Amino acid sequence: MASGNGWYLIGPLVAVGLVGLLGAVFWRMGLHWTFAREDGGDPCADGLAIFGEPDDYGLLFPAAVTDDPDVADEIRRLLGDAGIRATQAVDPDGRTAVLVFAEELEEARRLVGGSPAW
Repeated sequence: MASGNGWYLIGPLVAVGLVGLLGAVFWRMGLHWTFAREDGGDPCADGLAIFGEPDDYGLLFPAAVTDDPDVADEIRRLLGDAGIRATQAVDPDGRTAVLVFAEELEEARRLVGGSPAW
């Protein structure tokens, strides 16, 4: 093919079109959290927009919630010593939640039942 007939522009135009289409799909899905808010606040303060509820942690569930991060570390270590995988997350209101998987939730709550948290 001769390079003067414009066929060499098809590839870049298709690529630009696909990027635009994907951008529109992601914007529609609610993944526009990367742009700054109008009020100047932190765009990630509420977490990812794909989660329906602010307390939605996907496959993890809160075994304990506390205001003190040191207590959350202690609870996480206690659960780790018992063989329960745990992590922690900070809520938008500043509280720290100790998170475990669903199959370990009841046992984790029994273990931390006497703690000052929860």
